[in-house]
Amino acid sequence: MFSNLFSVFVVRHLSTSAKLPNIPSSRYKNLAIREAQKALTEYLHGTSCLPYTYAEHISKSSPLSLASLITKVDFSAVTFSKKFKKFLRYHPINEFEFFFESIGIDYNDVSGLLRSNKFFFSEDRTLLDAAGALSEFGFPWNDLGKLYVESSSIFRSNAGELKSKLLEFKKYGFCNVHVVGICLAFPYVLCGECEVGSESEALLNFLKSVFLDFELATSVEENVNSWYEVCRKIRVFYDLCGDKRRLPELVERNKNIFLEHGEELIQKVEYFCRFGVNKEEVAVLLLQAPELLSLNLQKPVINITKLLEYIGLETENLKDVTQNFDHVLGTNKMANLPLVMRALDLHQWFIDKIKDGNHQLLVKYIVSYPDEDRAEEYRSGLEMINASNTPNHTMKKLNLLHSWGFGENALIFDLLAHLHGTSIELQERFDCFLCLGIEHSKLCKMVRMTPKILNQNARSIEQKVTFLCQGMGYSLEYLHRYPGYLLFGLENRIKPRYRFHMWLTEKGLCTKDYSIASIVATSEKAFLARVYKMHPAAPKHWFEQFRL
Repeated sequence: MFSNLFSVFVVRHLSTSAKLPNIPSSRYKNLAIREAQKALTEYLHGTSCLPYTYAEHISKSSPLSLASLITKVDFSAVTFSKKFKKFLRYHPINEFEFFFESIGIDYNDVSGLLRSNKFFFSEDRTLLDAAGALSEFGFPWNDLGKLYVESSSIFRSNAGELKSKLLEFKKYGFCNVHVVGICLAFPYVLCGECEVGSESEALLNFLKSVFLDFELATSVEENVNSWYEVCRKIRVFYDLCGDKRRLPELVERNKNIFLEHGEELIQKVEYFCRFGVNKEEVAVLLLQAPELLSLNLQKPVINITKLLEYIGLETENLKDVTQNFDHVLGTNKMANLPLVMRALDLHQWFIDKIKDGNHQLLVKYIVSYPDEDRAEEYRSGLEMINASNTPNHTMKKLNLLHSWGFGENALIFDLLAHLHGTSIELQERFDCFLCLGIEHSKLCKMVRMTPKILNQNARSIEQKVTFLCQGMGYSLEYLHRYPGYLLFGLENRIKPRYRFHMWLTEKGLCTKDYSIASIVATSEKAFLARVYKMHPAAPKHWFEQFRL
């Protein structure tokens, strides 16, 4: 019964998602797909000597690879089956391509996993034997890709080793279904030995406490999908906590979190991790304050100043925010709150405030102020964007600025006017600065001061920052004060001017300590006038030795 339903699903999936331009109608497409699956199964079983079950799994679970074959065969309702079988005889396929798609790996990623010198299972049976051992134990064939993507070394183990490991896991008190769910959520447990003191042993002891000692297992349905989903949610918290000693107790006291909440639990974890605080703090916060899991933290529009006051920011600090962070103030979506707080450099303060039972402050705020009105000048700016020639392009950039923590205020439209490039390009450049070690709040201030620093590619940004720190010996702190340094060309302005300045200093001609801004930003005319005062022959030396 299941096999028939699965076949119908695959046929429908192929008919709607795969392009078969050589077949005139959906009726004939279904016929071609069924015949192609049957022929491929026979080919893998007969020619490649695969067990029939494996051959059927592969042929029925690789719809896009199969579609690419079907398009290579001239279609005729009467002769297609015969032609397709003949095609397989004289045009050997890359069997690993079908295998990888069949175990659930995205078709677009399959080509990157193929090896140029191996096409047939007979050349390397390790992958197939490992998959077979896992399948026989109870792993769904289509889910084996979860294991491969995270820990491909699992499939380099021989079948006997895998079976031995899986049976070892059962000694902890788990049945096959439990072990499968655990391994799909924690693939790395299959990579090492469960020796005393090992990471695998610690994990299995933890799961034994949670599921068996604390009886969480009695509330989980006895099927692989249910166990995988619960284990996947537990892994989120397991990975967050460096010190695992408190975790069993926290999970035991909050078992319902893993049973009653689905994808929103993982989304909330990701949301609070974006505050950039210690991840263990996030785990403890959500386990101790499950009410946060039911909050809508995506759509509401909030007033930043009002929220800070409500949560308890002291008057003096609020005054500092008003004076120095006008680019963040105004309204913004609740979804952007983590990076809003990072833009204000208040992310740790915020998490500290809502810990230890004070999360009710956030809960009550959202209930009391479910959706704030946006300022009139901001709404006017939106109307101008919608009336422009490129509203979609501009709105993507505007939303990107908000996601970084910039507020819904009149100032943001001035910034927007100076930013060039797509939202994807701007995000790449912004991320480049962060990777170089510039703090989020300081980067937002730099963009506020000099938005054009984001109008150059990431490679150029990296080279200029590297030369500032390694070539000139300055710290990143200098960029916070003078981001305009980044607007000048590295090879035709920054390097020659700085090196000429160093030469003048070494020769004793320059006795004044000029700033980088003064060296780089001064106009050519003013620069030459300055060095002429140092020595009448200096401009000539500049043009002959340093000026490109």
